[in-house]
Amino acid sequence: MKSYLKLVNFEFNRFLKIYLVLIGITIVSQILGVIITSKSYLNQANEMMHEEGLSLSSFLEQFGEMSFHRIGTSLWFAAPVAIGIVTLIIYVFFIWYRDWFAKNTFIYRLLTIPTARLNVYLAKATTIFLMVFGLVALQIVLLPVESTIMEWMVPKDLRLDFTFGEIMDQLYVLGIIIPGTLLQFVKSYLTGFMAVFIVFTIVLMERSWRWKGIILGVLYGAISFVIAISPWILQFFILNGYFYPIEMYFLQIAAVLIVSIGSIWIGHLLLKNKVTV
Repeated sequence: MKSYLKLVNFEFNRFLKIYLVLIGITIVSQILGVIITSKSYLNQANEMMHEEGLSLSSFLEQFGEMSFHRIGTSLWFAAPVAIGIVTLIIYVFFIWYRDWFAKNTFIYRLLTIPTARLNVYLAKATTIFLMVFGLVALQIVLLPVESTIMEWMVPKDLRLDFTFGEIMDQLYVLGIIIPGTLLQFVKSYLTGFMAVFIVFTIVLMERSWRWKGIILGVLYGAISFVIAISPWILQFFILNGYFYPIEMYFLQIAAVLIVSIGSIWIGHLLLKNKVTV
C-alpha cells in the first residue's frame, strides 16, 4: 500500500503543473464569463430602456430576464470544461506513452521498482480518477460563487434566480460531468473509469506486441464494448423489455464492473509477463 501511494503521489506531481493551469483557466474564464455576460446584459437593458424608451416590463417581455442559463451556455463557461475533458482524455494515453518515449525511457526504472507491477497500473488509473473528481469538485464549488457574482451585478428586477439543482438541469455541459441523480452519477463515472481501464489495457497490448497488439487491442475494445452494452441488447433485442428499470440499472453496473475487472486483470498479466523494457 505504501508503494502504491508513493506511485500515486509521483504520478500526480508529474501532471501537477498542467493540472493547475486547467484549474486556473476554468476559474478565470468562468468568472470573466459571469462578469462579461452580466455586463453585456445590463448595457443592453440600459440602452433599450433609457435610450429607446422601453419600459421594464416591455424589455423583459422582449429580451427576458438575466439568468445563469445565459452564462452557462456561453463559450466562457463551456470552453474550459471542454478543454479539461479533452486534456484528461489525451492524458489517459500520455500517462503511459510518456514513460516509453520520454528522454531516458523512464519505463525502465518504473517497472523495476521493488513493488508489484499492478501498483503501477492502479496508480496511473487513480491519478486520472483524482484529476477528474478534482475538476468536478472545482465546478461544484464555482457554481454558487458565480451565481452570487451575477446576483451582485444584476438588479433583482432584471434577473431570474435558479437553485443549484435547476442550474444543473438546464445546462447540458454540466449534465455531462455532474449527472443529476446519485444513481446516474455512479453509473456514468463507473462507465468512464471502465473506459480508462480498457484504454490502459489496449496500450499495454500495443506495448507488448506492437502492430499485432494494435489489432488485438481493437478487438479487445470491441469485445469490451459489446459486453458493456449486453444488458441493452438483452432488454431491447432479445427479451423485449423483460427487465424493470432498476434491474436494468444493476445489470448495466454488473456489466461495467465485469469489463473493468477483466481489463485490470489482463493489464496486470501483460505488465507481469509480456511488457518488456
